[in-house]
Amino acid sequence: MADTLRLTVPGKPEYVRTVRLAISSLAGCAGFDVEAVEDIKVAVSEACSNIVCHGIKGQNAAYEVSCEMLDDRIVIRVVDQAGGYDTEKYREPEAGALREGGLGIFIIKALMDEVNILSEVGQGTQIQMTKYSRE
Repeated sequence: MADTLRLTVPGKPEYVRTVRLAISSLAGCAGFDVEAVEDIKVAVSEACSNIVCHGIKGQNAAYEVSCEMLDDRIVIRVVDQAGGYDTEKYREPEAGALREGGLGIFIIKALMDEVNILSEVGQGTQIQMTKYSRE
């Protein structure tokens, strides 16, 4: 049976750090090495920042973060009920055309073992990230 932590987070940038610290603490307690914990911290920060900046921007809303601890992996879901985007229009950035902003999903995919994104315009977005333990 998996242990799950669920957080309801105010949609304000100052709470991203709190989520990052909570999830990285769980990953450390679960036995992930320092490098994996750092990857998880950055991925969670990017997912939360994307929701705060793009998903619920300008709304007095909250989003949900859940962290499921399994024997061989950690599964993190970051979900908002607003915004959303057309995932078919997302394009990976090209190496020669990198710019500030717009790299969040690219970074998350580079750091985590599995990433699934479900989004519907006007309905919200769910980013599910999985990191496997190396033990």
